[in-house]
Amino acid sequence: MKHFTFVRLSFALPILFLVGCAANSNNPVADELPQARDPLSTSFKALGQAGLERLQQDDTQRICSEYEGRELPTDLMMAIIKSSTDSVVFPADGNFMGDWETGKKIAETGTGLQSNDDPSIPNGGNCYACHQMAPDEFAYGTLGLPLVNYGKLRGTSEAILKYTWTRLWNSHAYNACSHMPRFGANGVLSEQQLKDVMAFLFDPKSPVNKEVAVQ
Repeated sequence: MKHFTFVRLSFALPILFLVGCAANSNNPVADELPQARDPLSTSFKALGQAGLERLQQDDTQRICSEYEGRELPTDLMMAIIKSSTDSVVFPADGNFMGDWETGKKIAETGTGLQSNDDPSIPNGGNCYACHQMAPDEFAYGTLGLPLVNYGKLRGTSEAILKYTWTRLWNSHAYNACSHMPRFGANGVLSEQQLKDVMAFLFDPKSPVNKEVAVQ
């Protein structure tokens, strides 16, 4: 037992010596030490069209990040919904529909806005990353609700057209902390592209609204 006690003390003495040296040293105190740099700002570099301004959160992103996993206070939720609703710009000509075949390509295209993308080529919507759309499509994400038979089930009333356009333009108008991209508000898709995606969702000839043939 005595030997065990001696061994414990022999380990403890160097530690006490180091602690004492640290306490009596002239090293700067904690608040004088250089602060750790933001890992995002130091890990990324501007490249092509992908600038560092993308790392700056707007008010909606900042609030939703702060309350991730927690209930969003009602006043903040209503403020986000109002500002998002106010951001929506409906088609000046009152026409919500474009060409569904072009809309299909936009929904299937995932390129755009990346540093290695050609900025002269229109962005894609990458809709299949989150939604099933055409019923015969076999590769799609499940983060968003399935949109199969979207137009067939909902019709084309003015109310549903404005609702869908708003969802595409700025989904935060209906879900304060939505994960859906703000295609219109952030200029990801042009007005004409949004019209084409609308046609893909609503046109009776679109594969979105076609029944799948049973083999």
